[in-house]
Amino acid sequence: MTFGTLATASLTPQASAANGPAAAVLAGPGVEDEGADCAIPAPGTPPTETKLPDPFRRMDGTRVSTVSDWRCRRAEIREQAERSVYGQKPARPASVTGTVSSTGITVNVTDQGKRSSFSAKVELPSGQGPFPAVVVLGGLGADTATLKASGAAIINFDPYTVGKEGTARNAKQGAFYSVYGSGSSTGLLMAWSWGVSRIIDVIEQSGGSLLTADATGVTGCSRFGKGALVAGAFDQRIDLTMPIESGSGGAPAFRGIPGESGAQPLSSAYSEQPWLGDAFAPFTGNPAALPVDTHEIIGMVAPRGLFLMENPHVDWLAARSGSVAALGGAEVYKALGAGADISYWSDVQDGTHCAARAEWKAPLQQSVRKYLLNTGSAPGVFRVSPLKSGDLSAWRTWQTPVLTSTGGGPGDGDDGGPDEGGGTPVCSAAYRTVNSWSGGYQGEVSVRNDGTSPLNGWTVALPLPPGQTLGSLWNGVHTGTSGTVAVRNAAWAGAVAPGATSTFGFTATGASGSAPSGLTCTAS
Repeated sequence: MTFGTLATASLTPQASAANGPAAAVLAGPGVEDEGADCAIPAPGTPPTETKLPDPFRRMDGTRVSTVSDWRCRRAEIREQAERSVYGQKPARPASVTGTVSSTGITVNVTDQGKRSSFSAKVELPSGQGPFPAVVVLGGLGADTATLKASGAAIINFDPYTVGKEGTARNAKQGAFYSVYGSGSSTGLLMAWSWGVSRIIDVIEQSGGSLLTADATGVTGCSRFGKGALVAGAFDQRIDLTMPIESGSGGAPAFRGIPGESGAQPLSSAYSEQPWLGDAFAPFTGNPAALPVDTHEIIGMVAPRGLFLMENPHVDWLAARSGSVAALGGAEVYKALGAGADISYWSDVQDGTHCAARAEWKAPLQQSVRKYLLNTGSAPGVFRVSPLKSGDLSAWRTWQTPVLTSTGGGPGDGDDGGPDEGGGTPVCSAAYRTVNSWSGGYQGEVSVRNDGTSPLNGWTVALPLPPGQTLGSLWNGVHTGTSGTVAVRNAAWAGAVAPGATSTFGFTATGASGSAPSGLTCTAS
């Protein structure tokens, strides 16, 4: 079983931050899947990979090199995820109708000669509309008070009306299965995602006088956190995705879970409920054979807003594998020039499953303002708990390309290696504070190639002020934890083209009033 007894509560155009050489373009208004027209190769038999697959490598073996390439690469990931993990999400039904009021939404679907209906409750914030809305799956664990106080309406959606738990895989029930068959191989998570999409359809048709059609978020905790992640990944109209403590079958890397002590086994996540698609069965004991992993599902959300929240105090929730997947997905965000648009926070004090946490309140408010109200800036925070800190460098053999707007760029090609050139490698290091709190802070260091030839490696001398101690560090390898800490590139991050940058992040404990200064970089 999943941790605890999770009873369902009774349910009576943003702009992406440009952090890179070419910022990604969001899907157009009303576009659920911008890659629906992409030609997808036959799947074949994917190679067994014990580490995370390269999200930038196409199914034909070539790598993406431009921002525009990502559209169809994302479509490949979508197809692979449907075939091996979740089951198919059908195209938009032939007919979707419904109503939107200050208290509820009704949805009526007709497709393939069959009909079904479901509804959701609405809670409006104070003030004058129209309001952005956050779809809350299951009413469990979401901080709806903070969401409403930030100016968002709440759509309380009971996922069980669309895909019911407690059924056999060949006798699934709910509005989705009434249309597509009780024996459908699509799992509940994708069925719930379909339900969220149909709610958005009705909001779009309503004219936007009460709820805005172009500012929608989704959230949920535990099993509903799994559903929130899938909803955000498979509908590009969702501007802000906020999975909470999603556990196995959610954000944590499938390949990492078997080696994480106490984590819910994949076989358990598959058999407990028909959350995952039927096709996932052969991978429960062999995730290395999966053609995708969850860092790529996270990458499907890019460059839209994403705030992943995890609990390191409950082993069952696999937060270490969650941090690995989040760091891997963040590489997609960085490549698309949207590095600030993904946030992750597992460094929390209260270990109660699905509790509303004070640590998450500020970035939650900031996310709503940025992605749903178009005010303020992105949180862009990574707070990884030292209790469950994953090391991305141990889980990948690929490097992140510098995607351009027109093609060509470092990291292109089959080997992912740098361009060659002459000159003397020269680098510099710049520091910025990403976030701070009482007793600590999160920092980021950018390593820039100031020379005319590619860097093959670099080492940064990071002087921590007196009284500060290094906590966690990602995208690099460190020597020492206080004083001047030496940080060298991870194997996949050493190649930096002329004029390009590589980054590493870290957390430190101690007084946060003084920031590191006097950083130096040595090229190799």
